[in-house]
Amino acid sequence: MIPVKLLLFDIDGTLVLTGGAGLRGMTRAFERTFGLRDALNGVTVMGRTDPAIYAEVLARESIAGQPGDHDRFQAIYLAALAEEMHVEPGEALHPSQHSAHKGPLPGVPALVARLANRDDVFLALLTGNYSRAAEIKLGHFDLWQPFRCGAFGEDAGRRHELVPVAVSRARASGCPPVSPDEVIVIGDTPLDVACARDAGVRCLAVATGGYDVDTLFAAGAEHAVPTLEDVDGVTAWLLAGA
Repeated sequence: MIPVKLLLFDIDGTLVLTGGAGLRGMTRAFERTFGLRDALNGVTVMGRTDPAIYAEVLARESIAGQPGDHDRFQAIYLAALAEEMHVEPGEALHPSQHSAHKGPLPGVPALVARLANRDDVFLALLTGNYSRAAEIKLGHFDLWQPFRCGAFGEDAGRRHELVPVAVSRARASGCPPVSPDEVIVIGDTPLDVACARDAGVRCLAVATGGYDVDTLFAAGAEHAVPTLEDVDGVTAWLLAGA
């Protein structure tokens, strides 16, 4: 049996940026569900799970959620996100709610295509996004299909708890058994690094989100790169032994 690397990719800031679509969609959902305007102001969202962001906003606003509130919020958010994905950077009503970049990050399409065609690689996702939000974001850029499964925001309370979920789903989707040193989290924040370390797996950090290479190394990343543009170099590192 060929040894396989299980590669668990984060989405926002690692694979793609959405031009602020996620922030705008979630802001709309908080306003429609709870009447809160600009609910995400001052809330750290990078590297967080969608349910954790939801819970923080409700706690900050002293809102006791009622049964069904989260489901309603999620449905409104997903509908708003699908609409916001078609808004181009700079077209948002509030400049603070958009990023200058919208699209796959440098090197991502070529790297994903390279890895998806290898027999010794199993591609999966590990993201704080709701599963349907992940599909909306990646599907918009034709990047959903290469990933055979994943662990998502609704699957666990803490991010590092998503790793065993991702491994289990990979096994159910045809991935051979893998040891911890054959599992690699690829992400762009110190929370992605901590997730990998806490779960006892490896981490490749990429500085295409809000953190530079030095910060990611300081957080404990095993390896960090400015972008994923060096497809040959990144592939070689991912496939090398620990």
